Amino acid sequence: MTWQLSSFVLLALALAAGFGWYERSRPPARVVGLVEVLAALAVVGRLAFAAVPNVKPTTDIVLFAGVALGSVPGFAVGAIAAIASNVFLGQGPWTVWQMAAWGGCGIAGGLLARAAGRRELGRVQLAIACGLAGLAFGAFMDVYQWTLAARQDLPTYLAISGTSLPYNFAHAVGNVVFCLLVGPVFVRSLRRYRRRFEVHWQAPATRAGATGVAAVAVIAVVAAAAPSPAPATAASPASSAVRYLERSQNRDGGFGGASGQSSSQLVTGWSALGLAAAGVNPRDVEKPRGEDVVAYLRRGSKRFVDVGELQRTILVLRTAGVSPRRFAGLDLLVRLRRAQRADGSWEGNVAFTAFGLLALRAAGEKAASIGVRRAADYLERAQASEGGWGFVPAAMSDVDDTGAALQALGAAGRRGGVPVRKGVAYLRATQAADGGWGQLAGRDSNAQSTSWAVQGMVAARASLGSLAVDPLRYLRGLQRGDGHFSYSRTSDQTPVWVTAQALAAIQRKALPIAPARRGQRAAVIAAGDVGGGAPGADDGPGPTVVVVGGLGLLMALIVAAVGWRRRDGTPA
Repeated sequence: MTWQLSSFVLLALALAAGFGWYERSRPPARVVGLVEVLAALAVVGRLAFAAVPNVKPTTDIVLFAGVALGSVPGFAVGAIAAIASNVFLGQGPWTVWQMAAWGGCGIAGGLLARAAGRRELGRVQLAIACGLAGLAFGAFMDVYQWTLAARQDLPTYLAISGTSLPYNFAHAVGNVVFCLLVGPVFVRSLRRYRRRFEVHWQAPATRAGATGVAAVAVIAVVAAAAPSPAPATAASPASSAVRYLERSQNRDGGFGGASGQSSSQLVTGWSALGLAAAGVNPRDVEKPRGEDVVAYLRRGSKRFVDVGELQRTILVLRTAGVSPRRFAGLDLLVRLRRAQRADGSWEGNVAFTAFGLLALRAAGEKAASIGVRRAADYLERAQASEGGWGFVPAAMSDVDDTGAALQALGAAGRRGGVPVRKGVAYLRATQAADGGWGQLAGRDSNAQSTSWAVQGMVAARASLGSLAVDPLRYLRGLQRGDGHFSYSRTSDQTPVWVTAQALAAIQRKALPIAPARRGQRAAVIAAGDVGGGAPGADDGPGPTVVVVGGLGLLMALIVAAVGWRRRDGTPA
Protein backbone atom coordinates (compact mmCIF):
# COMPACT_ATOMS: atom_id res chain seq x y z
CA MET A 1 0.00 0.00 0.00
CA THR A 2 1.39 3.45 -0.98
CA TRP A 3 1.81 6.38 1.36
CA GLN A 4 -0.96 8.22 -0.41
CA LEU A 5 -3.47 5.36 -0.22
CA SER A 6 -2.70 4.42 3.37
CA SER A 7 -3.01 8.03 4.57
CA PHE A 8 -6.27 8.43 2.65
CA VAL A 9 -7.75 5.30 4.26
CA LEU A 10 -6.71 6.37 7.77
CA LEU A 11 -8.22 9.82 7.31
CA ALA A 12 -11.42 8.37 5.87
CA LEU A 13 -11.76 6.13 8.93
CA ALA A 14 -11.08 9.08 11.25
CA LEU A 15 -13.74 11.17 9.49
CA ALA A 16 -16.23 8.31 9.67
CA ALA A 17 -15.55 8.05 13.40
CA GLY A 18 -16.02 11.83 13.74
CA PHE A 19 -19.40 11.83 12.02
CA GLY A 20 -20.39 8.79 14.07
CA TRP A 21 -19.45 10.78 17.17
CA TYR A 22 -21.66 13.63 15.93
CA GLU A 23 -24.63 11.28 15.36
CA ARG A 24 -24.23 9.62 18.76
CA SER A 25 -24.39 13.03 20.43
CA ARG A 26 -28.05 13.19 19.28
CA PRO A 27 -27.95 16.85 18.24
CA PRO A 28 -31.35 18.60 18.36
CA ALA A 29 -32.83 19.66 15.04
CA ARG A 30 -31.97 23.30 15.67
CA VAL A 31 -28.33 22.44 16.41
CA VAL A 32 -28.24 20.53 13.12
CA GLY A 33 -29.71 23.57 11.39
CA LEU A 34 -27.17 25.88 13.02
CA VAL A 35 -24.32 23.57 11.95
CA GLU A 36 -25.60 23.70 8.37
CA VAL A 37 -25.83 27.50 8.41
CA LEU A 38 -22.32 27.89 9.83
CA ALA A 39 -20.91 25.42 7.31
CA ALA A 40 -22.58 27.40 4.51
CA LEU A 41 -21.14 30.62 5.93
CA ALA A 42 -17.68 29.04 6.03
CA VAL A 43 -18.10 27.96 2.40
CA VAL A 44 -19.13 31.47 1.35
CA GLY A 45 -16.18 32.93 3.23
CA ARG A 46 -13.78 30.60 1.44
CA LEU A 47 -15.25 31.34 -2.00
CA ALA A 48 -15.42 35.10 -1.44
CA PHE A 49 -11.69 35.26 -0.70
CA ALA A 50 -10.62 32.61 -3.20
CA ALA A 51 -8.68 35.20 -5.21
CA VAL A 52 -6.47 36.01 -2.19
CA PRO A 53 -4.09 33.07 -1.57
CA ASN A 54 -4.70 31.46 1.82
CA VAL A 55 -6.59 34.46 3.29
CA LYS A 56 -10.11 33.38 4.19
CA PRO A 57 -12.36 33.41 7.29
CA THR A 58 -13.22 29.70 7.06
CA THR A 59 -10.83 28.59 9.82
CA ASP A 60 -12.10 31.34 12.12
CA ILE A 61 -15.75 30.41 11.60
CA VAL A 62 -15.03 26.74 12.29
CA LEU A 63 -13.07 27.59 15.45
CA PHE A 64 -15.86 29.93 16.64
CA ALA A 65 -18.37 27.11 16.11
CA GLY A 66 -16.30 24.83 18.33
CA VAL A 67 -15.90 27.48 21.05
CA ALA A 68 -19.61 28.36 21.13
CA LEU A 69 -21.28 25.02 20.39
CA GLY A 70 -18.72 22.39 21.47
CA SER A 71 -16.23 20.08 19.80
CA VAL A 72 -18.79 17.79 18.15
CA PRO A 73 -20.72 20.49 16.22
CA GLY A 74 -17.42 22.27 15.55
CA PHE A 75 -16.01 19.16 13.87
CA ALA A 76 -19.16 18.84 11.74
CA VAL A 77 -18.99 22.48 10.61
CA GLY A 78 -15.34 22.12 9.56
CA ALA A 79 -15.69 18.81 7.75
CA ILE A 80 -18.86 19.83 5.90
CA ALA A 81 -17.40 23.21 4.92
CA ALA A 82 -14.40 21.54 3.29
CA ILE A 83 -16.30 19.05 1.15
CA ALA A 84 -19.04 21.57 0.25
CA SER A 85 -16.64 24.33 -0.82
CA ASN A 86 -14.66 21.91 -2.98
CA VAL A 87 -17.79 21.36 -5.07
CA PHE A 88 -16.93 24.82 -6.45
CA LEU A 89 -13.14 24.79 -6.07
CA GLY A 90 -12.50 21.22 -7.17
CA GLN A 91 -12.59 17.83 -5.42
CA GLY A 92 -9.60 15.58 -5.13
CA PRO A 93 -7.59 13.52 -2.65
CA TRP A 94 -6.84 16.76 -0.81
CA THR A 95 -10.52 17.08 0.18
CA VAL A 96 -10.24 14.41 2.86
CA TRP A 97 -7.21 16.16 4.30
CA GLN A 98 -9.00 19.50 4.38
CA MET A 99 -12.04 17.90 6.01
CA ALA A 100 -9.81 16.44 8.73
CA ALA A 101 -7.86 19.69 9.18
CA TRP A 102 -10.89 21.96 9.53
CA GLY A 103 -12.74 19.34 11.57
CA GLY A 104 -9.74 19.37 13.90
CA CYS A 105 -10.00 23.17 14.19
CA GLY A 106 -13.60 22.76 15.32
CA ILE A 107 -12.58 20.19 17.94
CA ALA A 108 -9.78 22.49 19.11
CA GLY A 109 -12.30 25.30 19.58
CA GLY A 110 -14.38 23.10 21.85
CA LEU A 111 -11.32 22.10 23.88
CA LEU A 112 -10.29 25.74 24.16
CA ALA A 113 -13.70 26.70 25.55
CA ARG A 114 -13.56 23.81 28.02
CA ALA A 115 -10.11 24.88 29.20
CA ALA A 116 -11.36 28.44 29.71
CA GLY A 117 -14.24 27.14 31.86
CA ARG A 118 -16.58 29.92 32.97
CA ARG A 119 -14.12 32.60 31.84
CA GLU A 120 -15.00 34.25 28.53
CA LEU A 121 -12.12 34.37 26.07
CA GLY A 122 -10.95 37.89 25.32
CA ARG A 123 -10.56 39.33 21.83
CA VAL A 124 -6.76 39.00 21.83
CA GLN A 125 -6.79 35.46 23.25
CA LEU A 126 -9.30 34.37 20.63
CA ALA A 127 -7.28 36.02 17.86
CA ILE A 128 -4.11 34.22 18.97
CA ALA A 129 -6.00 30.91 18.92
CA CYS A 130 -7.22 31.65 15.37
CA GLY A 131 -3.70 32.46 14.25
CA LEU A 132 -2.34 29.22 15.70
CA ALA A 133 -5.21 27.32 14.07
CA GLY A 134 -4.18 28.75 10.70
CA LEU A 135 -0.58 27.62 11.19
CA ALA A 136 -1.72 24.17 12.35
CA PHE A 137 -3.99 23.84 9.31
CA GLY A 138 -1.08 24.66 7.02
CA ALA A 139 1.28 22.25 8.79
CA PHE A 140 -1.29 19.45 8.43
CA MET A 141 -1.79 20.15 4.72
CA ASP A 142 1.98 20.10 4.31
CA VAL A 143 1.80 16.47 5.43
CA TYR A 144 -0.49 15.81 2.46
CA GLN A 145 2.10 17.29 0.09
CA TRP A 146 4.76 15.23 1.86
CA THR A 147 2.92 11.98 1.09
CA LEU A 148 3.19 12.84 -2.63
CA ALA A 149 6.96 13.40 -2.49
CA ALA A 150 9.52 10.89 -3.68
CA ARG A 151 10.76 10.37 -0.13
CA GLN A 152 8.93 10.53 3.18
CA ASP A 153 11.58 11.74 5.62
CA LEU A 154 12.12 14.77 7.85
CA PRO A 155 14.30 16.80 5.43
CA THR A 156 11.65 16.41 2.73
CA TYR A 157 8.88 17.59 5.06
CA LEU A 158 10.96 20.59 6.18
CA ALA A 159 11.62 21.51 2.56
CA ILE A 160 7.89 21.38 1.77
CA SER A 161 7.05 23.37 4.89
CA GLY A 162 9.62 26.03 4.03
CA THR A 163 8.10 26.45 0.56
CA SER A 164 4.57 26.84 1.94
CA LEU A 165 5.53 29.01 4.93
CA PRO A 166 4.60 32.38 3.31
CA TYR A 167 1.12 31.05 2.45
CA ASN A 168 0.62 29.57 5.91
CA PHE A 169 1.76 32.84 7.49
CA ALA A 170 -0.73 34.77 5.32
CA HIS A 171 -3.46 32.34 6.47
CA ALA A 172 -2.59 32.97 10.13
CA VAL A 173 -2.46 36.77 9.74
CA GLY A 174 -5.81 36.79 7.92
CA ASN A 175 -7.33 34.71 10.72
CA VAL A 176 -6.08 37.15 13.36
CA VAL A 177 -7.49 40.16 11.49
CA PHE A 178 -10.89 38.54 10.95
CA CYS A 179 -11.08 37.54 14.61
CA LEU A 180 -10.15 40.99 15.90
CA LEU A 181 -12.95 42.43 13.80
CA VAL A 182 -15.84 40.06 14.62
CA GLY A 183 -14.63 37.21 16.85
CA PRO A 184 -16.09 37.95 20.32
CA VAL A 185 -19.45 39.18 18.97
CA PHE A 186 -19.70 36.11 16.71
CA VAL A 187 -19.08 33.70 19.59
CA ARG A 188 -21.46 35.46 21.99
CA SER A 189 -24.21 35.47 19.38
CA LEU A 190 -23.82 31.72 18.79
CA ARG A 191 -23.86 30.95 22.51
CA ARG A 192 -26.91 33.11 23.06
CA TYR A 193 -28.74 31.37 20.24
CA ARG A 194 -27.86 27.87 21.38
CA ARG A 195 -28.83 28.20 25.01
CA ARG A 196 -32.46 28.68 23.97
CA PHE A 197 -32.85 25.17 22.68
CA GLU A 198 -30.13 22.91 24.09
CA VAL A 199 -31.59 19.46 24.83
CA HIS A 200 -29.92 16.40 26.39
CA TRP A 201 -30.96 12.75 26.49
CA GLN A 202 -30.47 10.54 29.51
CA ALA A 203 -30.99 6.84 30.03
CA PRO A 204 -33.41 6.00 32.87
CA ALA A 205 -32.00 4.37 35.96
CA THR A 206 -34.52 1.55 35.83
CA ARG A 207 -37.16 0.11 33.51
CA ALA A 208 -39.71 1.55 35.90
CA GLY A 209 -38.56 5.03 34.89
CA ALA A 210 -39.54 4.44 31.26
CA THR A 211 -42.79 2.83 32.32
CA GLY A 212 -43.52 5.89 34.43
CA VAL A 213 -43.24 8.11 31.35
CA ALA A 214 -45.95 6.05 29.67
CA ALA A 215 -48.09 6.22 32.80
CA VAL A 216 -47.78 10.01 32.89
CA ALA A 217 -48.84 10.16 29.22
CA VAL A 218 -51.91 8.02 29.96
CA ILE A 219 -52.85 10.40 32.77
CA ALA A 220 -52.32 13.35 30.41
CA VAL A 221 -54.75 11.83 27.88
CA VAL A 222 -57.39 11.26 30.55
CA ALA A 223 -56.91 14.77 31.93
CA ALA A 224 -57.12 16.27 28.43
CA ALA A 225 -60.39 14.48 27.73
CA ALA A 226 -61.95 15.53 31.05
CA PRO A 227 -63.55 18.95 31.56
CA SER A 228 -61.29 21.49 33.21
CA PRO A 229 -62.61 22.70 36.55
CA ALA A 230 -62.10 26.27 37.67
CA PRO A 231 -58.73 26.41 39.47
CA ALA A 232 -58.64 27.02 43.20
CA THR A 233 -56.82 30.12 44.40
CA ALA A 234 -53.97 28.08 45.85
CA ALA A 235 -53.46 26.42 42.45
CA SER A 236 -53.36 29.67 40.46
CA PRO A 237 -50.65 30.06 37.80
CA ALA A 238 -48.33 32.16 39.97
CA SER A 239 -48.49 30.02 43.10
CA SER A 240 -48.11 26.80 41.08
CA ALA A 241 -45.06 28.23 39.32
CA VAL A 242 -43.54 29.31 42.64
CA ARG A 243 -43.97 25.80 44.02
CA TYR A 244 -42.37 24.30 40.90
CA LEU A 245 -39.34 26.58 41.17
CA GLU A 246 -38.92 25.84 44.87
CA ARG A 247 -39.00 22.08 44.18
CA SER A 248 -36.39 22.55 41.45
CA GLN A 249 -33.85 24.28 43.68
CA ASN A 250 -30.64 22.35 44.41
CA ARG A 251 -29.10 22.04 47.87
CA ASP A 252 -26.29 24.41 46.89
CA GLY A 253 -28.95 27.13 46.64
CA GLY A 254 -28.81 27.36 42.85
CA PHE A 255 -31.00 26.21 39.98
CA GLY A 256 -30.34 24.26 36.81
CA GLY A 257 -32.17 24.42 33.48
CA ALA A 258 -34.42 21.56 34.56
CA SER A 259 -35.20 19.94 37.89
CA GLY A 260 -32.27 17.78 38.98
CA GLN A 261 -29.70 19.45 36.73
CA SER A 262 -26.58 21.09 38.13
CA SER A 263 -26.83 24.74 39.11
CA SER A 264 -25.70 27.61 36.91
CA GLN A 265 -25.38 31.33 37.59
CA LEU A 266 -27.57 32.09 34.58
CA VAL A 267 -30.62 30.03 35.55
CA THR A 268 -30.18 30.78 39.26
CA GLY A 269 -30.32 34.51 38.57
CA TRP A 270 -33.45 34.25 36.44
CA SER A 271 -35.13 31.93 38.96
CA ALA A 272 -34.50 34.43 41.74
CA LEU A 273 -35.97 37.26 39.63
CA GLY A 274 -39.06 35.20 38.83
CA LEU A 275 -39.62 34.35 42.48
CA ALA A 276 -39.14 37.98 43.50
CA ALA A 277 -41.72 39.04 40.89
CA ALA A 278 -44.19 36.80 42.74
CA GLY A 279 -43.28 38.45 46.06
CA VAL A 280 -40.88 35.77 47.36
CA ASN A 281 -37.55 37.02 48.68
CA PRO A 282 -34.71 34.87 47.19
CA ARG A 283 -33.17 34.53 50.67
CA ASP A 284 -36.33 32.74 51.84
CA VAL A 285 -35.93 29.98 49.24
CA GLU A 286 -33.71 27.14 50.38
CA LYS A 287 -33.76 23.39 50.74
CA PRO A 288 -33.76 21.81 54.22
CA ARG A 289 -30.13 21.76 55.34
CA GLY A 290 -29.27 23.59 52.14
CA GLU A 291 -28.33 27.13 51.15
CA ASP A 292 -30.28 30.02 49.67
CA VAL A 293 -29.90 31.75 46.31
CA VAL A 294 -27.76 34.59 47.62
CA ALA A 295 -25.32 32.15 49.22
CA TYR A 296 -24.96 30.39 45.87
CA LEU A 297 -24.31 33.67 44.06
CA ARG A 298 -21.83 34.73 46.73
CA ARG A 299 -19.74 31.60 46.17
CA GLY A 300 -19.52 32.42 42.47
CA SER A 301 -18.78 36.11 42.93
CA LYS A 302 -15.01 35.70 42.61
CA ARG A 303 -15.51 34.41 39.07
CA PHE A 304 -17.32 37.49 37.69
CA VAL A 305 -15.77 37.75 34.24
CA ASP A 306 -18.97 38.02 32.21
CA VAL A 307 -20.61 41.45 32.27
CA GLY A 308 -24.07 39.90 31.89
CA GLU A 309 -23.52 37.80 34.99
CA LEU A 310 -22.44 40.88 36.93
CA GLN A 311 -25.54 42.83 35.82
CA ARG A 312 -27.94 39.97 36.56
CA THR A 313 -26.46 39.46 40.03
CA ILE A 314 -26.99 43.12 40.92
CA LEU A 315 -30.63 42.83 39.85
CA VAL A 316 -31.05 39.74 42.06
CA LEU A 317 -29.37 41.37 45.05
CA ARG A 318 -31.80 44.25 44.86
CA THR A 319 -34.78 41.89 45.11
CA ALA A 320 -33.15 40.21 48.12
CA GLY A 321 -32.43 43.50 49.89
CA VAL A 322 -28.65 42.93 49.76
CA SER A 323 -26.30 45.79 48.89
CA PRO A 324 -24.18 45.26 45.75
CA ARG A 325 -21.64 47.71 47.19
CA ARG A 326 -20.58 45.17 49.81
CA PHE A 327 -21.08 41.70 48.40
CA ALA A 328 -18.52 39.01 49.21
CA GLY A 329 -15.96 41.74 49.75
CA LEU A 330 -16.62 43.28 46.32
CA ASP A 331 -18.16 46.52 45.14
CA LEU A 332 -20.19 45.30 42.17
CA LEU A 333 -21.37 48.80 41.30
CA VAL A 334 -17.79 49.99 40.80
CA ARG A 335 -17.13 47.03 38.50
CA LEU A 336 -20.27 47.79 36.55
CA ARG A 337 -19.33 51.44 36.09
CA ARG A 338 -15.81 50.55 34.95
CA ALA A 339 -17.19 48.22 32.28
CA GLN A 340 -19.32 50.95 30.69
CA ARG A 341 -17.79 52.38 27.51
CA ALA A 342 -17.46 56.03 26.56
CA ASP A 343 -20.41 55.73 24.16
CA GLY A 344 -22.63 54.66 27.06
CA SER A 345 -22.80 50.98 26.11
CA TRP A 346 -21.54 47.78 27.63
CA GLU A 347 -19.62 45.69 25.07
CA GLY A 348 -21.20 47.73 22.23
CA ASN A 349 -24.21 45.49 22.70
CA VAL A 350 -27.89 46.42 23.06
CA ALA A 351 -28.78 43.63 25.50
CA PHE A 352 -25.78 44.25 27.78
CA THR A 353 -26.47 47.99 27.69
CA ALA A 354 -30.13 47.50 28.60
CA PHE A 355 -29.19 45.26 31.52
CA GLY A 356 -26.36 47.59 32.51
CA LEU A 357 -28.82 50.46 32.81
CA LEU A 358 -31.26 48.29 34.76
CA ALA A 359 -28.45 47.17 37.07
CA LEU A 360 -27.38 50.78 37.70
CA ARG A 361 -30.94 51.65 38.71
CA ALA A 362 -31.17 48.51 40.86
CA ALA A 363 -27.96 49.54 42.63
CA GLY A 364 -29.45 52.91 43.54
CA GLU A 365 -28.26 55.14 40.69
CA LYS A 366 -30.68 57.99 39.90
CA ALA A 367 -32.31 58.23 36.46
CA ALA A 368 -30.51 61.55 36.01
CA SER A 369 -27.05 60.11 36.74
CA ILE A 370 -24.43 60.27 34.00
CA GLY A 371 -24.14 56.50 33.57
CA VAL A 372 -27.89 55.99 33.23
CA ARG A 373 -28.31 58.91 30.81
CA ARG A 374 -25.42 57.77 28.60
CA ALA A 375 -26.79 54.23 28.46
CA ALA A 376 -30.29 55.46 27.61
CA ASP A 377 -28.88 57.72 24.87
CA TYR A 378 -27.01 54.76 23.39
CA LEU A 379 -30.18 52.65 23.34
CA GLU A 380 -32.16 55.38 21.62
CA ARG A 381 -29.43 55.73 18.97
CA ALA A 382 -29.37 51.95 18.47
CA GLN A 383 -33.08 51.71 17.67
CA ALA A 384 -33.80 50.28 14.22
CA SER A 385 -35.96 51.99 11.63
CA GLU A 386 -38.81 49.50 12.18
CA GLY A 387 -39.01 50.56 15.82
CA GLY A 388 -37.41 47.58 17.52
CA TRP A 389 -33.92 46.76 18.72
CA GLY A 390 -31.50 44.02 17.72
CA PHE A 391 -28.64 42.33 19.57
CA VAL A 392 -26.25 45.01 18.28
CA PRO A 393 -27.16 48.35 16.64
CA ALA A 394 -26.84 47.06 13.07
CA ALA A 395 -28.72 43.80 13.67
CA MET A 396 -32.29 42.98 12.68
CA SER A 397 -34.86 43.87 15.34
CA ASP A 398 -36.03 41.07 17.60
CA VAL A 399 -38.66 40.89 20.32
CA ASP A 400 -36.31 39.87 23.14
CA ASP A 401 -33.95 42.83 22.78
CA THR A 402 -36.85 45.19 22.16
CA GLY A 403 -38.47 44.10 25.42
CA ALA A 404 -35.17 44.56 27.28
CA ALA A 405 -34.59 48.02 25.77
CA LEU A 406 -38.12 49.17 26.68
CA GLN A 407 -37.59 48.05 30.27
CA ALA A 408 -34.30 49.95 30.41
CA LEU A 409 -35.75 53.14 28.93
CA GLY A 410 -38.67 52.87 31.33
CA ALA A 411 -36.25 52.59 34.25
CA ALA A 412 -34.45 55.67 32.89
CA GLY A 413 -37.70 57.65 33.06
CA ARG A 414 -38.14 57.91 29.28
CA ARG A 415 -41.49 56.15 28.93
CA GLY A 416 -43.12 59.04 27.08
CA GLY A 417 -40.47 59.48 24.41
CA VAL A 418 -40.73 58.70 20.70
CA PRO A 419 -38.34 55.69 20.90
CA VAL A 420 -40.57 54.00 23.48
CA ARG A 421 -43.72 54.66 21.44
CA LYS A 422 -42.03 53.21 18.34
CA GLY A 423 -40.87 50.19 20.34
CA VAL A 424 -44.38 49.50 21.61
CA ALA A 425 -45.73 49.87 18.06
CA TYR A 426 -43.14 47.30 16.89
CA LEU A 427 -44.36 44.83 19.52
CA ARG A 428 -47.98 45.37 18.58
CA ALA A 429 -47.15 44.79 14.91
CA THR A 430 -45.21 41.56 15.57
CA GLN A 431 -47.66 39.83 17.94
CA ALA A 432 -48.79 36.48 16.54
CA ALA A 433 -52.40 35.43 16.11
CA ASP A 434 -52.18 33.12 19.15
CA GLY A 435 -51.32 36.08 21.39
CA GLY A 436 -47.64 35.27 21.82
CA TRP A 437 -44.43 36.42 20.19
CA GLY A 438 -41.53 34.62 18.54
CA GLN A 439 -38.05 36.04 18.84
CA LEU A 440 -38.26 37.37 15.27
CA ALA A 441 -41.30 38.63 13.39
CA GLY A 442 -43.15 35.73 11.77
CA ARG A 443 -41.54 33.04 13.96
CA ASP A 444 -43.58 30.66 16.09
CA SER A 445 -44.51 32.02 19.51
CA ASN A 446 -42.58 30.98 22.61
CA ALA A 447 -42.91 31.74 26.32
CA GLN A 448 -39.65 33.61 26.76
CA SER A 449 -40.06 36.03 23.85
CA THR A 450 -43.67 36.59 24.93
CA SER A 451 -42.48 37.34 28.46
CA TRP A 452 -39.92 39.85 27.15
CA ALA A 453 -42.67 41.56 25.13
CA VAL A 454 -45.09 41.69 28.09
CA GLN A 455 -42.43 43.10 30.43
CA GLY A 456 -41.49 45.69 27.80
CA MET A 457 -45.13 46.74 27.44
CA VAL A 458 -45.52 46.95 31.22
CA ALA A 459 -42.36 49.06 31.55
CA ALA A 460 -43.67 51.43 28.85
CA ARG A 461 -47.03 51.57 30.69
CA ALA A 462 -48.76 50.39 27.53
CA SER A 463 -52.04 48.58 28.19
CA LEU A 464 -52.01 44.87 27.43
CA GLY A 465 -55.71 45.27 26.75
CA SER A 466 -54.86 47.33 23.68
CA LEU A 467 -53.34 44.26 22.02
CA ALA A 468 -55.35 42.21 19.54
CA VAL A 469 -55.04 39.06 21.69
CA ASP A 470 -54.33 38.69 25.43
CA PRO A 471 -50.67 37.50 25.74
CA LEU A 472 -51.21 36.33 29.33
CA ARG A 473 -53.80 33.86 28.09
CA TYR A 474 -51.20 32.47 25.68
CA LEU A 475 -48.72 32.10 28.55
CA ARG A 476 -51.25 30.43 30.85
CA GLY A 477 -51.98 27.95 28.07
CA LEU A 478 -48.34 26.81 28.27
CA GLN A 479 -48.46 25.99 31.99
CA ARG A 480 -48.32 22.28 32.82
CA GLY A 481 -49.78 20.29 35.68
CA ASP A 482 -46.68 20.50 37.88
CA GLY A 483 -46.70 24.30 37.61
CA HIS A 484 -43.93 24.82 35.06
CA PHE A 485 -44.35 26.66 31.76
CA SER A 486 -43.22 24.96 28.56
CA TYR A 487 -41.13 26.93 26.07
CA SER A 488 -43.76 26.62 23.34
CA ARG A 489 -46.59 24.36 22.27
CA THR A 490 -44.09 22.00 20.64
CA SER A 491 -41.05 22.28 22.93
CA ASP A 492 -40.40 21.95 26.66
CA GLN A 493 -36.76 22.98 26.91
CA THR A 494 -35.11 24.48 30.01
CA PRO A 495 -38.37 24.51 32.02
CA VAL A 496 -36.91 26.20 35.12
CA TRP A 497 -35.56 29.18 33.19
CA VAL A 498 -38.73 29.47 31.09
CA THR A 499 -40.98 29.27 34.17
CA ALA A 500 -39.05 32.02 35.94
CA GLN A 501 -39.42 34.42 33.02
CA ALA A 502 -43.08 33.55 32.46
CA LEU A 503 -43.76 34.08 36.17
CA ALA A 504 -42.50 37.66 35.99
CA ALA A 505 -44.67 38.29 32.94
CA ILE A 506 -47.92 36.92 34.37
CA GLN A 507 -47.27 39.06 37.44
CA ARG A 508 -46.85 42.06 35.12
CA LYS A 509 -43.50 42.94 36.67
CA ALA A 510 -40.81 44.75 34.68
CA LEU A 511 -37.13 44.95 35.65
CA PRO A 512 -35.70 46.10 37.97
CA ILE A 513 -37.93 44.27 40.45
CA ALA A 514 -38.41 45.89 43.85
CA PRO A 515 -37.13 44.18 47.02
CA ALA A 516 -39.42 41.44 48.29
CA ARG A 517 -40.23 41.39 52.01
CA ARG A 518 -38.67 38.59 54.04
CA GLY A 519 -40.92 35.87 55.41
CA GLN A 520 -43.74 36.36 52.89
CA ARG A 521 -43.38 33.02 51.09
CA ALA A 522 -46.33 31.30 52.78
CA ALA A 523 -48.56 34.33 52.27
CA VAL A 524 -47.67 34.47 48.59
CA ILE A 525 -48.45 30.79 48.09
CA ALA A 526 -51.77 31.14 49.89
CA ALA A 527 -52.76 34.34 48.09
CA GLY A 528 -52.13 32.94 44.63
CA ASP A 529 -51.99 35.38 41.73
CA VAL A 530 -51.12 39.00 42.38
CA GLY A 531 -51.57 40.30 38.88
CA GLY A 532 -52.02 37.41 36.52
CA GLY A 533 -55.61 36.36 37.16
CA ALA A 534 -57.01 32.86 36.81
CA PRO A 535 -57.46 31.24 33.43
CA GLY A 536 -60.84 31.75 31.82
CA ALA A 537 -63.30 28.94 31.20
CA ASP A 538 -62.34 28.91 27.53
CA ASP A 539 -58.72 28.23 28.36
CA GLY A 540 -59.48 24.54 28.94
CA PRO A 541 -58.20 21.86 26.57
CA GLY A 542 -60.18 21.04 23.46
CA PRO A 543 -60.24 18.15 20.97
CA THR A 544 -56.80 19.14 19.66
CA VAL A 545 -55.29 18.54 23.09
CA VAL A 546 -56.87 15.10 23.21
CA VAL A 547 -55.30 14.22 19.88
CA VAL A 548 -51.94 15.57 21.00
CA GLY A 549 -52.28 13.62 24.24
CA GLY A 550 -52.87 10.44 22.25
CA LEU A 551 -49.79 11.10 20.18
CA GLY A 552 -47.89 11.77 23.40
CA LEU A 553 -48.95 8.35 24.70
CA LEU A 554 -47.70 6.71 21.51
CA MET A 555 -44.38 8.56 21.79
CA ALA A 556 -44.06 7.59 25.45
CA LEU A 557 -44.57 3.92 24.63
CA ILE A 558 -41.89 4.12 21.96
CA VAL A 559 -39.55 5.87 24.38
CA ALA A 560 -40.23 3.22 27.01
CA ALA A 561 -39.46 0.49 24.50
CA VAL A 562 -36.08 1.88 23.50
CA GLY A 563 -35.18 2.84 27.06
CA TRP A 564 -34.63 6.55 26.70
CA ARG A 565 -36.36 9.57 28.15
CA ARG A 566 -36.06 13.24 27.26
CA ARG A 567 -34.70 15.77 29.70
CA ASP A 568 -34.25 19.44 28.98
CA GLY A 569 -30.75 20.82 29.00
CA THR A 570 -29.09 23.59 30.93
CA PRO A 571 -28.38 26.77 28.95
CA ALA A 572 -24.81 27.26 28.01
